[in-house]
Amino acid sequence: MKLRGVYAITDGQLLAGKFLAYVKAALDGGITLLQYRDKSSDEARRLREADTLMKLCEQYKTRLIINDDLELAARLGVGVHLGQTDGPLTPARTLLGRQAIIGSTCHASIDLARQAAQEGASYVAFGAFFASRTKPEAELASFDTLATARQQIKLPICAIGGITLDNAESLIAQGADLLAVVHTLFGAPDTQEVTRRAKALNALFAAA
Repeated sequence: MKLRGVYAITDGQLLAGKFLAYVKAALDGGITLLQYRDKSSDEARRLREADTLMKLCEQYKTRLIINDDLELAARLGVGVHLGQTDGPLTPARTLLGRQAIIGSTCHASIDLARQAAQEGASYVAFGAFFASRTKPEAELASFDTLATARQQIKLPICAIGGITLDNAESLIAQGADLLAVVHTLFGAPDTQEVTRRAKALNALFAAA
C-alpha cells in the first residue's frame, strides 16, 4: 500500500456525541489512514471503539493505526504509531509482523527519523509545522526539516501540527507524503463539511 494522502486522527473530546458519524464522513472523503487516538484509561471502551473503527476501515479499504498502544494494536492486528516515550520500534515490528504499518514521532529531528528507519518504521512523522490546537505546547519544526528528510530518509514522510486547507499545499510541495489532521477534519460543523475537507486535501495531493 502506498502511504500518501490524508491521515485523520481521532480526538475523543472533539468527536463527543458524533464519533462514528464524523469518522464515516472522513472515510467518505477518501482518507488514506485513520489513527485512533484515545489517552483515557478505559480499556474496555477503547477496545470496543477501536474494534468498531477497524471493521469500518475494512469496508473502506483504509488502514487503521492505534496511537501509542502496542498491546491493543496487536490484539486487533492493526498498525501502531509510537512516540519517543513509547520505547524502541524493533519489538513492535517483531510483535506486529512485517506487513503492519508502524509510525514514529520524530518531532524536528532527522537523527530520530534515521533511527526509526533502522528499527523498522513504515513512515516517520515530523511536526508541529504550525501552531496546533491539539498540542499547543509542541515545538515547531521547519520546512528545512522536511526538505532534508526527503533527501535522506527513504520512507514516507508525515507532516503534523496545525495543518489546514490554506497551508497544506506548502507541506506537500516540500515533500510530505501524509498530512496528519485533527481539527481540520473533525472540527467541521457537520458531516458534509468533514467529507468536503477530506476531498479538498486529497485534491492537493493529486495536483502536486
